[in-house]
Amino acid sequence: MLSTLARAATRRPLTVIGLWAAFLLLAFGLGTGVFADLSDDVPDVPGTESDMADDYLSGVDPTGESVTAVVAGEPVSDAALRAQVERTVAEVRKIAGVAEVPDPYTTPGLTARDGQALVVPVTFEGGLSDEAEEEATDSAVETIQRIDAPDVHVSGGELLGRQLGERAQEDVKNAELISLPVVLALLLVVFGGLRAAALPLVIAVSGIAGAFLGLFAFSQVTDISVYAIQVTTMLGLGLAIDYALLMLVRFREERRHTESTEDLVEAVHRTVDAAGRTVLFSGLTVAVSLTGLLVFPSVFLRSMGLAVAAVVVVDMLAAVTLLPALLTTFGGRIRPSKARSQDEEGRVFARLARFAQRRRIAVLVTVVPALLLLALPVIGMRIAIGDARQLPSSTEARQLYDTVDAHFPKGTGVSPVIVVLKPGTDTATGDRIRALVPNSESRELPGGNTVVELQPPGSVDGKAATGLVERVRDVRGDEPVEVTGVAARLVDFRAMLADRAPWAALTVLAGIFVLLFAFTGSVLIPLRTIATTLLSLGAALGVVVWVFQDGHGAGLLGGEGLGALSLTAPPLIVSIAFGLAMDYELFILARMRESRQRTGDDHEAVVTGLRRSGRVVTCAALLLAVVFGAFMTGGFSPILQIGLGLTLAVLIDATVVRMLLVPATMALLGRHAWWAPRPLRRVHDRFGLREAAAAEPSVTTKV
Repeated sequence: MLSTLARAATRRPLTVIGLWAAFLLLAFGLGTGVFADLSDDVPDVPGTESDMADDYLSGVDPTGESVTAVVAGEPVSDAALRAQVERTVAEVRKIAGVAEVPDPYTTPGLTARDGQALVVPVTFEGGLSDEAEEEATDSAVETIQRIDAPDVHVSGGELLGRQLGERAQEDVKNAELISLPVVLALLLVVFGGLRAAALPLVIAVSGIAGAFLGLFAFSQVTDISVYAIQVTTMLGLGLAIDYALLMLVRFREERRHTESTEDLVEAVHRTVDAAGRTVLFSGLTVAVSLTGLLVFPSVFLRSMGLAVAAVVVVDMLAAVTLLPALLTTFGGRIRPSKARSQDEEGRVFARLARFAQRRRIAVLVTVVPALLLLALPVIGMRIAIGDARQLPSSTEARQLYDTVDAHFPKGTGVSPVIVVLKPGTDTATGDRIRALVPNSESRELPGGNTVVELQPPGSVDGKAATGLVERVRDVRGDEPVEVTGVAARLVDFRAMLADRAPWAALTVLAGIFVLLFAFTGSVLIPLRTIATTLLSLGAALGVVVWVFQDGHGAGLLGGEGLGALSLTAPPLIVSIAFGLAMDYELFILARMRESRQRTGDDHEAVVTGLRRSGRVVTCAALLLAVVFGAFMTGGFSPILQIGLGLTLAVLIDATVVRMLLVPATMALLGRHAWWAPRPLRRVHDRFGLREAAAAEPSVTTKV
């Protein structure tokens, strides 16, 4: 298949380039539309009690979404300000689609005790079309923002999703403006020429286009989270650079033996046949790592898994079709890599490999405990939905939160636990539920339904709120009572993770094992790879917990300790980082296998593998860290957590694990590392794919 793709790309390179150009125009033309349709409803899990109760409530409750405004910065008792606010409230009530706007001066709890702020909640009618609700929201916001006060902020409901979408678009734009020039500068250092350095960026643009188009396609059938934009874009950008870097390094090696155009085309074929197989398997391993997300019924996790897998496929196809076409057209102008003696090329990595082989026990007893120590905070990891503190201070929602927090009692504005008492519920059960918290509020709905709102102390997803959900579910017994609200969705999301996580892990590990066996023909190398990768992954996640949950140094990264991680961060860090680690493992294993097939020397194959791939792995990890770091400049806490986790996982894996643990464990296994039972060996001989063996060049090359 790879040979067919390579020959098609080199036979008609301009056609291939033209097709990709058309794809980019289509992808950017359609794909950027996803920014207008993003959701912040991450914890919804179809089929759970909270989700079904919410659906039921939306069908019987005549009220719809709401937004909240806060006015602050001067005494709210000022006669001129009061006249403005009362006039604004009257105007908003007249807007089509608005159901209720209470007077903040006469409604208890809407005016701050210090007299410096007031809250104006606006509730819309239920059953509005998306267009009508958007029009009503825009009119209400425009009217409220005409109030002449130092601080006027409006957010919540559908408006919050729109504000987050605009922020996500701005963050992606800024990250690209930061990362692409830095990446180009680093590639210039690596390749020493502008033409070679520019080609990975072309593939990277394809990855970004694939990210946008994939998300847009999925947005037509399901909700797309605001988190998906940054995650898929930074992964698409990073993987594209990784794959292009690997291909270009191999091409420059092959380029040293070309003189004519025919030789150049053959060099492209050899590049795709060799490095292209590694790219193919790398893409497959990343995609398989993301299949674990499909095991979860969460719409968010499933859509993220599918969208990122689509991006990986686009990156992979661009590397084995667009890049060969570009190399055929412009490759003659790319300088071959410099020739150096075999002893000089990659000597630092060769020395590390030999050191780790000689001192394998010392390396293992030093590195493994150190990584386990870094991973210790994972034991106490907590996940939460979070509040506006996750957002940058410049966002409207965060400014509203900070203003309310500064002037109103703690817990003001916290979403209540919502209990739906359906027809037939025993009166005594309803009374016991109301008695769980003081000052509970009830309202009757059509059809004999009663909604009870229980205001929990503390945060929306703290222990008090989630404990209240569990107490209601204990008290109701077999009565037709359902619980929903933010805290209930978090309880159900955590239960879903606990229930499906083992199956997700089993799916991913089995898939990775099969792919690595197909690549190596060994059953021990996949087991060793999985074990060492889990160590680096645990260490990275442990640092994220220590920083963003416990608050050690979070301020240095533009965040703060929140007492818990965003519920989006752990599953995404684990699935994506696991796939990226497989990338670097395959880069090294490919070279090891080449050397072993050629020489039959297991010991030297490990040294050669690191000697010839160490620079590529290190450069790829550094470039990926630059990309992730650029996306962390937005200040959005979930993205900070994901970015830090992926950056650390990549750097730890590409250095400590691949440069020390891999040679140490391979030396410990010795010739048994490549062992497989005879039946499996026959299966591999018949069906396994492998890196094409290449003749050892008389002189080696420098990346």
